[in-house]
Amino acid sequence: MAGRPLRHPEIGEVSVADILHALADPIRLGIVCELMRAESGLNCVETMGRVGKVLAKSTCSQHYQILREAGLIHCERKGVELSSRLRLAEVEGRFPGLLKSILGAYEREKGDVDS
Repeated sequence: MAGRPLRHPEIGEVSVADILHALADPIRLGIVCELMRAESGLNCVETMGRVGKVLAKSTCSQHYQILREAGLIHCERKGVELSSRLRLAEVEGRFPGLLKSILGAYEREKGDVDS
């Protein structure tokens, strides 16, 4: 069973407001940071393990849907799992420096809290 097709917005459809809305949640910020570090795509379980959170599958799916619909990630079915990767090059091409600036600020803020 292939499942429902996943909608990924064209990069020209993505807005700064979409990105800021998606990244307004600390869980989604953590997901995006981990996907940025990943050599290739990660599934939800791998990503959440790296983020250090345990979420219900439905909650995790909702976070990924918001990130995908905002144009930040690309999801691909691999068997029964979804593998997600950050659309960094595309987002950087449309909004140079935006994502790296937000994620850098998040990492610095997180470091201050962890200290």
